[in-house]
Amino acid sequence: MTLREHITALRKKNKLSQQELDKRANTSGDLVGRYERDEVKPSIEVVIKLADALGVSLDFLVGNTDLELDKEAVKRLEHISKLLTEERVQLFNLVDAILRDFKAKKAYS
Repeated sequence: MTLREHITALRKKNKLSQQELDKRANTSGDLVGRYERDEVKPSIEVVIKLADALGVSLDFLVGNTDLELDKEAVKRLEHISKLLTEERVQLFNLVDAILRDFKAKKAYS
């Protein structure tokens, strides 16, 4: 998806009007509508504000990833990245075990 498609889809998913998103992102006028119609391209500063207002990562909003991470997931990943190597390995082992069990249950159901 393109930036404009992501903005439109996320705005609608969050049940926001273009004007409400303009206000949340602290942009002026009817910029969101112009972005959605692909009339103008937002600056990086505005894209950051839009991602924040829509509660998604910048990578997701601009189409660099299909993984939609909400603010809480990003915050947890930031905390994980600050863990000591040994603690991170333990956490990843736990996550791997949970994912393995989930996949096994899914395969046998």
